[in-house]
Amino acid sequence: MKIEKRDWLFIALIVVIVGIFLAISGKEKTKVVPNNATHKEVYDVAYQHAPGPDASIFKRAFFRPAKKAAEKNCESCHEANGIKLPPNHPPKHRCLFCHKLVK
Repeated sequence: MKIEKRDWLFIALIVVIVGIFLAISGKEKTKVVPNNATHKEVYDVAYQHAPGPDASIFKRAFFRPAKKAAEKNCESCHEANGIKLPPNHPPKHRCLFCHKLVK
């Protein structure tokens, strides 16, 4: 089978697209919520209804933590402890929209 000119153009286009994706992807910059005693309440609420280890793979694969319920105390706790948020921080009531929980 002979590779024609249009085949090489298609291959070149695919290589360029993959190259662009690799160039714009970089190190993940999202901060992780520490899994420590201070943030224990957040993790407890978020994973309150998590399936157990004996649950089916389907249930464990599609489980999503209850982020909206878990982030209700973030702002008040940060204010009470004097932890300032950066001036360009997005709306404070959606903390777990950007910050990640560790499994």
